[in-house]
Amino acid sequence: MNSVAIVGVGLIGSSFGLALREYGFAGQIVGVSSAAALEAAKKLGAIDGSASLREAAGSADLIYLAQPVDRILITIEKLPGLVRSGALVTDAGSTKAAIVRQAQRCLAGIAFIGGHPIAGKEQRGAEASEAQLFNGKPYVLTPQGPSTALTDSFRWWLEKIGARVVEMQPEEHDATVALTSHLPQVLSTSLALTLARQSNPNAAEIFGTGLLDMTRLALSSPDLWTSILATNKPAVLAAIEAYSASLADLRRSLESDTVVELFEVGASWAKRIREQHRT
Repeated sequence: MNSVAIVGVGLIGSSFGLALREYGFAGQIVGVSSAAALEAAKKLGAIDGSASLREAAGSADLIYLAQPVDRILITIEKLPGLVRSGALVTDAGSTKAAIVRQAQRCLAGIAFIGGHPIAGKEQRGAEASEAQLFNGKPYVLTPQGPSTALTDSFRWWLEKIGARVVEMQPEEHDATVALTSHLPQVLSTSLALTLARQSNPNAAEIFGTGLLDMTRLALSSPDLWTSILATNKPAVLAAIEAYSASLADLRRSLESDTVVELFEVGASWAKRIREQHRT
């Protein structure tokens, strides 16, 4: 892998470019994005220069789609006839089934592997990027065919920049992140919405770090999350239903003064994932 085109040089795309440079990638990295985003990414050193999608796709060994999900779907439609022979296309979208289906429809004869770095922030843009963003974080790949020299090279670079590569089927990925990523976003937004609708004037003044922690995700971009939720709606709705059942259990336990049992179950699971996160 000697050249990379990053389509969408926001948080993830610019962090990928910075990570490659940090860990010794010596090839060319070009960006495809808006003029403002390209300027910011180049200033940070995440890319060497800019190009049109046609120019970038026609010359790069790796085409890395780091746009919002709806934009990735559109870009995949544009790639046939642009990608040079032997190149690999991958994406960093937060849902996988819709993107993989789109690639299967549009990219016949072009190597593609779906991907999702579990490494986002509530901030957006190249200004929030960092070379260590992927370090120690899961990076899901959803291969649909045998490995090639280029997919092996891409995986090698992911591991070199510190990512923990995990392979899953697209539907398995979407069902999992609906619970572990999309549900937390929905709950954080719902909590902030609940408080915003309260008439109690003290709610905006009397709070501690717990509320700040719980509403941090509510700061995320609505545009970004609209396309994520739209392409994973059944799984997200199932996750909300599961949460609603737990909330109903907690309410019944509170009414019967047995809430401590559910607190203990929740605390045990929360402790387990923190221990896993530290390893």
